[in-house]
Amino acid sequence: MNDIRTVFLALLLLLLPAFQAQAAPMMVDGTWLEQHLGDSNLVVVDMSMEDTQYQRFHLPGAVRLPYNALIQKNRNGVTRIVGGQRLSNVLGLLGIEETDHIVVYDDMGGLQAARLFWTLEQTGHPQVSVLDGGLVKWILDGRKVSNQPVKPQRVQYRLAGKGRDNNADLRQVQTAIKDGNSALLDVRSKQEYAGSPKAKRSGHIPGARWWPWEQAVDFKQSFVAANPEMLLQKLAQAGVEKGKSTIVYCQSGHRAAHTYLTLRRLGFDQVRMYDGSMAEWSQTPDAPLKKGLTP
Repeated sequence: MNDIRTVFLALLLLLLPAFQAQAAPMMVDGTWLEQHLGDSNLVVVDMSMEDTQYQRFHLPGAVRLPYNALIQKNRNGVTRIVGGQRLSNVLGLLGIEETDHIVVYDDMGGLQAARLFWTLEQTGHPQVSVLDGGLVKWILDGRKVSNQPVKPQRVQYRLAGKGRDNNADLRQVQTAIKDGNSALLDVRSKQEYAGSPKAKRSGHIPGARWWPWEQAVDFKQSFVAANPEMLLQKLAQAGVEKGKSTIVYCQSGHRAAHTYLTLRRLGFDQVRMYDGSMAEWSQTPDAPLKKGLTP
């Protein structure tokens, strides 16, 4: 019995590098996706801005996931990602199984797709990628599209359990302000960051640096991800470095999810998103706010 166990462990060690090599890249390009569209375990998810866009044309075989199906708002207007059984139902309705490789795209430089990426990393789905450039680059490259709606067969999706620890709650952000061990990035507009002199609860979280999310997208070059070296330089200027904890936020978690994806693809491992973001923070009376353009 010991000999059999030894042989089994030896084979497992030999096969382990092969399993690791199959890990899905965080972003794929159109050439890669076009070559894999026929894969049995590949599910392409369309998260373009409007339903009418999907009706006009979409990637061949893509299933439709409206952004609003992924979120819910409480009575105070704070947006949260759906989870638990509701998330399981959403994925099951799309015909997605736990072993599928999900490739998600949109027509906004990854702004919508990044929210699903963040969610699936949190839930522990093993293979999820975002299409670089999304529908925009796919079209500009002259690749095939379809106007035939895809009606997937419903399946039972079982959540893997705990995935990445990529969410920061209000208390963790408050702690980050006090101990200074985490870099805070506000990825909203300049006006939002500075705040309004007429509004009592506006501005940014004290200590947070302004780093607008859209600089991570090269809109002039088919909406693809911006140059990594340039982004790393700008992140360093904002005090964000690999090996240091970073928390990103915006107004509702929408734009911050894109910055989360940006940091992850650049090799940052200790990055979390404050899901409640400013919608929650501004409604918390004892949560401090600072106006102006200095952290």
